[in-house]
Amino acid sequence: MRAPVSWLTEYVEGVPVATGREVAASLVRVGLEEEALHGGGIAGPLVVGRVLDFVDEPQKNGKTIRWCQVDVGQNGQRVSEGTPQGVVCGADNFTVGDLVVVVLPGAVLPGGFAISARKTYGHVSNGMICSAEELGLGSDGADDEHGIVVLQRLLGDQDAANLTPGDDAIELLGLADEVVEVTVTPDRGYCLSLRGMAREYAHATGGTFADPAEMASAAPNTSGYAVRLDDEAPLNGREGCDRYVARVVRGVSASAATPPWMQKRLTQMGMRPISLAVDVTNYVMLELGQPLHAFDVSTLHGPIVVRRAQPGESLTTLDGVQRTLYPQDLLITDGGTAVLAIAGVMGGAASEVGPSTTDVLVEAAHFDPTSVARSSRRHRLTTEASKRFERGVDPDVTGIAAQRVVDLLAEFGGGVAEEGVTDVDHRPARPRLDLDPSLPARLVGLPYSHDEVVETLREIGCDVLEMDGAGPKTPTLSILPPSWRPDLTNGPDFAEEVVRLRGYDQIPSLLPRAGSGRGATHGQRVRRVVANTLAGQGFVEVLTYPFVSEKNHDDLGLEANDPRRTTVRIANPLSDEAPLMRTSVLSTLVEALRRNVSRGARDAAVFEVGLVTRPLWEPQAAPVPGTDRRPDDVTLAQILDAVPPQPRRVAFALGGDADPAGWWGPGRAADWTDAVGAATAIASALAVELVVVPDEHPPWHPGRCARLELADGTLVGHAGELHPKVVAALGVPSRTCAAELDVDVLTVASDVTVQARELSTFPVAQSDVALVVDETVSAAALESALRQGAGEMLESISLMDIYRGDQVGPQRKSLAYRLVFRAPSRTLTTKEVNGLRDRAIATAATAVGAVQRGA
Repeated sequence: MRAPVSWLTEYVEGVPVATGREVAASLVRVGLEEEALHGGGIAGPLVVGRVLDFVDEPQKNGKTIRWCQVDVGQNGQRVSEGTPQGVVCGADNFTVGDLVVVVLPGAVLPGGFAISARKTYGHVSNGMICSAEELGLGSDGADDEHGIVVLQRLLGDQDAANLTPGDDAIELLGLADEVVEVTVTPDRGYCLSLRGMAREYAHATGGTFADPAEMASAAPNTSGYAVRLDDEAPLNGREGCDRYVARVVRGVSASAATPPWMQKRLTQMGMRPISLAVDVTNYVMLELGQPLHAFDVSTLHGPIVVRRAQPGESLTTLDGVQRTLYPQDLLITDGGTAVLAIAGVMGGAASEVGPSTTDVLVEAAHFDPTSVARSSRRHRLTTEASKRFERGVDPDVTGIAAQRVVDLLAEFGGGVAEEGVTDVDHRPARPRLDLDPSLPARLVGLPYSHDEVVETLREIGCDVLEMDGAGPKTPTLSILPPSWRPDLTNGPDFAEEVVRLRGYDQIPSLLPRAGSGRGATHGQRVRRVVANTLAGQGFVEVLTYPFVSEKNHDDLGLEANDPRRTTVRIANPLSDEAPLMRTSVLSTLVEALRRNVSRGARDAAVFEVGLVTRPLWEPQAAPVPGTDRRPDDVTLAQILDAVPPQPRRVAFALGGDADPAGWWGPGRAADWTDAVGAATAIASALAVELVVVPDEHPPWHPGRCARLELADGTLVGHAGELHPKVVAALGVPSRTCAAELDVDVLTVASDVTVQARELSTFPVAQSDVALVVDETVSAAALESALRQGAGEMLESISLMDIYRGDQVGPQRKSLAYRLVFRAPSRTLTTKEVNGLRDRAIATAATAVGAVQRGA
């Protein structure tokens, strides 16, 4: 929010003249954050110039410049008294005879930009023709963001006719005025006006606030323009519009221009002057904080009806965009049929005031913040009006703002206000709140007295009644917050105001004493182990958006009835190309892999730990809590119950070479064993035993896919090589491998106490064995049987070789294992080792029909 210092100080009396920097520092003390300081950084000569002639000169770089002859008069002339000056200009939004703003050599523009005569594009340019942005007025001060300021358009032909080349443009445009810009937080919507900022400046400086809203307004009567509030579907039980004021002004001169002082202030505030009716409504909005809208009465045929949108309705808004309306949108309509505006957001093009408008209907209304905010977000349309309504507008100033617009249209446009005044007022009574006056001191730790608390709350506009308490804990203050502060809803809010106005700088800086922490939860530790294990194996962690489309499912080769296609559709997606929540982390991870490969990363390995979404079989409607208070426990529980399940998964993918080539020899391409190996490494780090069995599961290759289970058969995930069709659809390297594991299952399985065996100091003994089994027997099943038969003396087992061929017969294979034995208290003898090995072979023979090779 911008505030010209000269305008701001009109509403604060008894304060010494201050610079923009001093005003900004005062506002910071009461909690407003300084954003920027505009204006006041220009040193002349900056003069009015008239374009006498120009020549368009195309350049080799494709740009066309204009070599202009400009009359800059004699006042402020520094180059050659009384003669036209040659100026190079890159803009083209002016013509011969236009009055422009010319900065001459010796001047300094905002930002310390010094101007001098210099040679450019083959000419010596004696100055520069200025744009609004170069003058610090903002890009809206010209016809477009790259155009220069044409004074006939900015000031109007009538006022521009009184200008002479050489006149001082600094005084003309108010460029000597400093403009303070601050950031307004969502709870301080009243500061989106000069009225609100002046109130805060008075608090900060001790000055007397002169409220611009303290003016007389016409009393409502029954002869005004007909208005009906007909909200049949209020949000959270609050009517979408609880006050609507309509005033009609007839006979406004179509040729009436906005007065220069008002144009100047609008320009300083970053708004572009348009026409008298529009400029007046914008000016009053900036002054009082009440958004207003002007309708052309000739386009209206019935009463104004405020209602919710109906299916199939649309509206072409003032920005020229045709918008499909949603049932929750609050609308302003003509007789309940033709849509005139989206309430509190933007008006429609069909009823806007134009160059021929003479009769104007002025709308000043109070709309529900939640309703406006949701309409603004649904249509991705943020306006000056919506910013104010969604933060809360003073409902008591509605009629005064309408009266102010009527008075200005009558004064500068020659209009006559109709006697009828419509004021449909459905506002509920504002409740009084109780406050223990000791609360600010107890929350902050500073000794605020009872009188200080009462005085501060009255200073911000609260009506404070001191009550007799029946006990030490009974509230003794009854407070009615001011109408412009809807954010004051409980005791801590009032305590914050006391602290803010008494000074945040009064709070001492104390180093807090850290309490003893409980450390990470088991789930957090598991996720950390998973991430560290994969990072240690060369994978890079990525973070992707959890949004997908049906095309992602198609690319992964999922069948039409695959449960992973059943997902949650987003009501208002970031992109129409990804309107679904993902059901698999792999579906978005492969896109990150593809992007890295397309940008030259030939060998890539990435992983992500994230949530997936499973739809509820019986969807539940979540309650929509208000923004004025914290939801209670019941409402929070209902919201959580309506949220679909979101299990946590880890997915990883690798393509290209797993081992790079070098002087040591050729590289090794990644294959399915790398994916399975990474998955088992995660399980090993968590002390979880995985069973690996063959499986067929999209998007993996049916012959190179492993199903990963716990010992009790619980599914953990899948790993292996992606199907060739999937690889082609995704555009990733051939033979790309991937895996996806259920982190929640691993978290539960690892949440057990691991009993570590005492380390043995005695040597190991190893024995190799080759066993022949049917092709259908998995290596995991054979290994499990060997472990069971070998007993507790078995320290480790590893698969060394797989052989298929004539020596073992068709549909048979030979698996060679190395068994490592160690006893905790002695050295094993050869006889003992052979006995343990034979027992393991016998168990395998019984369990899976294994036969020792060569026996």
